[in-house]
Amino acid sequence: MYDELNKLDELSRRKFIQYSAKALLGVGLSASTTPLWASQTIKKPTARNVIYIYLSGGMSHIDTFDPKSSWKDQGPVQTIDTNVAGIQISEYLPSLARRMDKIAIIRSMNSTQGAHEPGNYFMHTSYAQRGTIKHPGLGAWLNSMSGKTNSTLPGNVRIGGSNNATGGAGFLDSKYEPLHLGSPDDGLPYVDRHQSVDEAELRERLALAQMMDLSFHKKYPSKQVRAYGDVYEQAIKLMNSKDLAAFDLSQEPKLTRDVYGDSRFGKSCLLARRLVEHGVRFVELTLGGWDTHNDNHDQVAGLTSPLDQSVSALLDDLHYRGLLDETLVVIGTEFGRSPEINSNAGRNHHPSAFSCVLAGGGIKGGQVYGSTDASGHSVADNGVSVPDFNATIAYALGLPIDKVVHSPSGRPFRVADKGRPITALF
Repeated sequence: MYDELNKLDELSRRKFIQYSAKALLGVGLSASTTPLWASQTIKKPTARNVIYIYLSGGMSHIDTFDPKSSWKDQGPVQTIDTNVAGIQISEYLPSLARRMDKIAIIRSMNSTQGAHEPGNYFMHTSYAQRGTIKHPGLGAWLNSMSGKTNSTLPGNVRIGGSNNATGGAGFLDSKYEPLHLGSPDDGLPYVDRHQSVDEAELRERLALAQMMDLSFHKKYPSKQVRAYGDVYEQAIKLMNSKDLAAFDLSQEPKLTRDVYGDSRFGKSCLLARRLVEHGVRFVELTLGGWDTHNDNHDQVAGLTSPLDQSVSALLDDLHYRGLLDETLVVIGTEFGRSPEINSNAGRNHHPSAFSCVLAGGGIKGGQVYGSTDASGHSVADNGVSVPDFNATIAYALGLPIDKVVHSPSGRPFRVADKGRPITALF
């Protein structure tokens, strides 16, 4: 054992000794006498699940959740009252205005990233994009730290968007990668056995594959190789799960489907509700098209129609089913749009100030956190960084936001980097 230890590099050797000491003696090699877990934010979760609605492209905050009626470039958008005194939002969101008592708006978001790809990556991971490492998204962190609640269904699902979108498993085990569904209408493809293969033959084929792979797995016992075995195991569990019905929207009554709307986004919201109802802990769905450099007001009017209808239906549905208290509904976007109208009647990228929304999952509805100046250009008070926003989601889920997790290269990371949760929202 001494010879083997000497072959390790310095970092690996130290980690080996440290882990051995903790395992055998219950101690760690640290100059501090503070227990390893003492600084971690561990609390009783207010949320069990997350439905994360991502508005890809950068939602214009002053045309939606932070209108500025006296601003010269506000355009034709009027402000309307909500069912909470003193809070107004855009006329494009009348149904959400009637549900403001369930909603918390954060109007003081700001980001360090002003381009789509890095902004998207930052919003999903809390870390700036690097070529040498991929950081995990919140769904992967949740399932790795807190586990699944349904042993046969995936704990992390993404509906729509790109199959190569950011916010996947990152440097965590590949089993935490989100299951990607291209369309909410198609259910879960390729889960049925071929008609010519019965249960017995399927088991025989799997046993043969395992036997053929055995020597390879012994020779290359790496995490990436083991991941292939995990995929097979999870696929078989999924094929035999009675909860596969969660992916089938046709099982919903027509009245319910009509309330959500016939748009692709509306169907995605309905599917998200069905999935969390069956124990999927993190569901992300995307509504794209918010990159409104041209004809901003016409585009936003079209985009907010399904957003308003379907998110309102989702909040009501979760509430009446008793799921809203344990399900955190998030509306996020990579940045806002400039208060100034450009030469193409559009708005440009604006990371200095924008809005995001939280509802359910222990969040106190009927409130606005933070504010922007009279034009919506800059944060006026209670600024919220992207890591702070993600730390708030992690806090609701009861995740240890101070816990340090090392990547395979030995670098330390945390769920939301150095973000701190906005506890005033709870």
